[in-house]
Amino acid sequence: MGPLELRSPAVRRSTSRRALLAGSVGNLVEWYEFGVYGCLATVIAANFFRYEGSSGAEALVATYASFALAFFFRPVGAVLFGRLGDRLGRRPTLIVVVGLMTLATVTIGLLPTRAAIGSAAPWLLTLLRALQGLSAGGEFGGAVALMTEYAPVGRRGLFGAWQSFTVALGLLTGAGTAAALASALPAGALHAWGWRIPFLLALPLGAVALWLRTALEEPPPPPPPPAPAADVRPARPRELARAVVLGIGRIMGWSAAGYTFLVVLPSYLQATLGASLREALFATALANAGFAASILPAGALSDRIGRRPVMLGGAVGVVVLALPLLHVLRSPDASPWSRAGAVLLAGALVGLMAGPGPAMLAEMFPRRVRCTGLGLAYALANAVFSGCAGLVITALIARTGDTSVPAYYAAGACALSCCALLSLRGRDHREPLR
Repeated sequence: MGPLELRSPAVRRSTSRRALLAGSVGNLVEWYEFGVYGCLATVIAANFFRYEGSSGAEALVATYASFALAFFFRPVGAVLFGRLGDRLGRRPTLIVVVGLMTLATVTIGLLPTRAAIGSAAPWLLTLLRALQGLSAGGEFGGAVALMTEYAPVGRRGLFGAWQSFTVALGLLTGAGTAAALASALPAGALHAWGWRIPFLLALPLGAVALWLRTALEEPPPPPPPPAPAADVRPARPRELARAVVLGIGRIMGWSAAGYTFLVVLPSYLQATLGASLREALFATALANAGFAASILPAGALSDRIGRRPVMLGGAVGVVVLALPLLHVLRSPDASPWSRAGAVLLAGALVGLMAGPGPAMLAEMFPRRVRCTGLGLAYALANAVFSGCAGLVITALIARTGDTSVPAYYAAGACALSCCALLSLRGRDHREPLR
């Protein structure tokens, strides 16, 4: 067929929906694995990072160090695959990254443990986590560029929000799978072999993602500007770097609060508050449910009133409520309903930032550097404020004994993010992509 703009409205809508599905399903695969890894961190620590004479806390810190290392490979992947996406096209890049993620995730499920092969086990696991980091770094930029470039007029926020929504679905599916296994299997079976099942389930998920993406078409080019504009010349490295730094500032609160409330929560509740694995996984599933429920409405709302008020609402909410919500979880007098409401609200506040966030980033960069620019901003923010969240929080609690560290971490990052979000212009969401 010809260019998208020459087709009938029905065909354009169908093509946009296919692009939305193909772009978002890879995110689900990627974040499913991250959710599983975070929820089963204590089990993975015991199988791969605990050696004779070490404590459970030391093994957990090592597990989160491996988790953080993978995040620091994300900027490399963002640059590598972002350049490929900007030069060769969105479609081939998205096929490669989802294939790499699926392969690495399934291989983790087949790895021998430390008891079987000794100190090689944690190194092999860390290598696979690094490959996942490379893949994840390329996934976000390509997927968000694809979805926002295919978005109908006035719906860019909603289309971009599907990236975050499938992140939530992936985390929720990972947490739900881990919780189901913890409920169905005895603790010994879960630690011995049951933990492998969620990683192996990535194979059929990845196969579906590959099938959808191989049938995908490249997004249509934007219409030419009516008059020569500053955007016609190549982007200067200094201007690109400035936009990347500003993008990091705008999403650092989303990154820090998201991983604190949605990924680190299970091990925090177990190691610090003495909750059982089942209780911790149930709380995490609720937090992710609140996150998922608010994302699409937040993205749609940002198409109406702008990205700034919606994202600021989430960031300010975390600053004000992080400590009170954590107090509810720690209080022995709090009812189960109060605790459920606390984790649901925490997840929903993150969703207010995550819904408009992808479209906001896409609007910051011109098409020729969009994959690279928004992918690098997202990857660096996640490397610093997400990947290190578990390591920093666990280490600080162990050193200081202060169980309020997660609240301070999330609220502090969101406070800084508010300053960057204030620089958003009120009409950015109404302007065409460059």
